[in-house]
Amino acid sequence: MSNYHIKNLEEYFQVYRKSVREPVAFWEEIAEEHFVWQKRWTEVLSWDFTKPEIAWFKGAKLNITENCIDRHLTNRANKTAILFEPNNPEESAQHITYKQLHEQVCKFANVLKSKGIRKGDRVCIYLPMIPELAISVLACARIGAIHSVVFAGFSATALATRINDSECKMVVTSDGAFRGNKTIDLKGIVDEALENCPCVASVLVAKRIDSAVNIKKDRDLWLQPLLDAASSMCPAEIMDAEDPLFILYTSGSTGRPKGMVHTTAGYMVYTAYTFKNVFQYRENDVYWCTADIGWITGHSYILYGPLANGATSVLFEGVPTYPDYGRFWEIVEKHAVTQFYTAPTAIRAIAKESLRFVENHELSSLKILGTVGEPINEEAWHWYNDNIGKKKCPIVDTWWQTETGGILISPIPFSTPTIPTFATLPLPGIQPCLMDENGKEISGKQVDGRLCIKFPWPSMARTIWGDHQRYKDTYFSTFPNNYFTGDGALRDSTGYYRITGRVDDVIIVSGHNLGTAPIEDAINEHPAVAESAVVGFPHDVKGNALYGYVILKEVGEQRNHENLRKEINQIITEHIGPIAKLEKIQFTNGLPKTRSGKIMRRILRKIAGGETESLGDTSTLLNPEVVQEIIENSI
Repeated sequence: MSNYHIKNLEEYFQVYRKSVREPVAFWEEIAEEHFVWQKRWTEVLSWDFTKPEIAWFKGAKLNITENCIDRHLTNRANKTAILFEPNNPEESAQHITYKQLHEQVCKFANVLKSKGIRKGDRVCIYLPMIPELAISVLACARIGAIHSVVFAGFSATALATRINDSECKMVVTSDGAFRGNKTIDLKGIVDEALENCPCVASVLVAKRIDSAVNIKKDRDLWLQPLLDAASSMCPAEIMDAEDPLFILYTSGSTGRPKGMVHTTAGYMVYTAYTFKNVFQYRENDVYWCTADIGWITGHSYILYGPLANGATSVLFEGVPTYPDYGRFWEIVEKHAVTQFYTAPTAIRAIAKESLRFVENHELSSLKILGTVGEPINEEAWHWYNDNIGKKKCPIVDTWWQTETGGILISPIPFSTPTIPTFATLPLPGIQPCLMDENGKEISGKQVDGRLCIKFPWPSMARTIWGDHQRYKDTYFSTFPNNYFTGDGALRDSTGYYRITGRVDDVIIVSGHNLGTAPIEDAINEHPAVAESAVVGFPHDVKGNALYGYVILKEVGEQRNHENLRKEINQIITEHIGPIAKLEKIQFTNGLPKTRSGKIMRRILRKIAGGETESLGDTSTLLNPEVVQEIIENSI
């Protein structure tokens, strides 16, 4: 029995028991048998959650790009590593083989070195989803520079904040980006950001949209001529297991972003292991994760996890709605995609449209479907299962975070029986527990509480860049000796976990703890509702009452809004009970969302509570204009 590739439920339980009983031996065996090391470790794990300090494969030496690229050159040199599908379907897709990827990464790495970038230096990457994004990330890892990818939809202010926080010496960007039928002036945004970033010495500019841009003398350089002149040989820098690999910023509840630091060896081992199992990857599969590399999903499950397994990974530049709502399925058909991993937000957006966008395409290549970013609601799960998977493809509803580095709770396809809205069981090596408000572990089944992890796993973030105290305060102080996820969860009679939303989305109404996710699921079952978000607001009698923001499927739904409000509360009463009924229901055309599709409930809470003066920076939202509309129509 291989611990590395789980094939059925019985095997899952055997492997899981071993991973909890003997975690050191479990991870040591996986690390030893499936990766290339320059020097073996002296200690598999040392940890202390009180400090908190965690180290995996202590003393080991390696380079992650040798594991993601070089070692595949013997048997997979001509296999497609990255399959680039451009924004415009008329433009040809690019197949970049492992051999070509090796050459391009080495050339880019040599360009970085020629501009003075050394091991430990930080490089900010602000690029659209084009091959240069993947190549620049890997080139940084090749020479031991720490990459900090910033999603190329963030504002100049947000970009400057992130550059300054980690003192990046270089920015890699492009003249612009295609996004659907629009172009975005990325270089202009970088120029504006760099007015306040004294740490940046050089900017490399890739050509994508052929627009005229300002090239600042002694700072800005076109990338292509430098690549053309560079050598295609670049020996990999030998890194320590615990050397930082990248910094990735995630939003904090205080508004100041947190630079999560992920290190080299443990991150590599865990993302490779989870990719192999959660997606049941086989040699000739074509795997597609629709996320942006600017998010952790893209880091772990477009680049590092797939490439460490010698996979073919699709890199998509565009959006699901361009040129029409059938774009995802057109690409699945065109490239015979076998595993498809996307966000519930995208599924709901497509599900609102006509089924002909799906029915026009041949989807029989699909074997496994996945969701990421938030718990998927039941209606969207069934739509995805029925129309995309044709009830033949297991759906892996994956739960994890930027901070965790990899998927922690998920079904294993063809092994774990799935239930809509449940992330199901922890992956091997993950020891979840539920805690009550008093910090006591809640045992048994049919219980809910705050979700913690009580034992380290290899890909967990090690610190917040430049602020270890904040790392300790945020994740390890609420429940001492546990990593606190910030999420609430329930455990059912079979031991399955369902994520009920952020703990700050658990609202206490008249002494009852109400998670917003189940209420939203109920609302979304109304045939007229496309999407909803529920928040709490202060109430004189109940302490808190519930405020619902609801998007209708038909814009300008002709029916009586008052009747709709009654019907929505009736559904909530039926699903959860009258205690969960909404005090106020506001119909809106949109909800404020982050670029990864998460609803910014913090903003909705403030509007519901009448605190519209202190919303903070909304410029980094996917749709900042919607905030003003919600304020103007608030009840």
